[in-house]
Amino acid sequence: MNKKREKVILEITKTKEKIAELQEKLRELEQQKTELENTEIVALVRSTKMNTTELSAFLKAYHKKNDASFLNQKQEEIIHEEN
Repeated sequence: MNKKREKVILEITKTKEKIAELQEKLRELEQQKTELENTEIVALVRSTKMNTTELSAFLKAYHKKNDASFLNQKQEEIIHEEN
């Protein structure tokens, strides 16, 4: 086989291996990002101090009207309770 061709084939193989490694690293990083986002979402939900019924009602209302007024009302209640 031609030396130049062998060299190119070897380079192709190395490049494919590197791409596979980088794709695996990308999958791992995307998984880490998703886990961090989920943790952040859970923390935000917990900070509202809503019970599951209130949270469900809020999410349904938000989805239906794209309106966060329920959340604002709940936050006002929390502020009044703290004072």
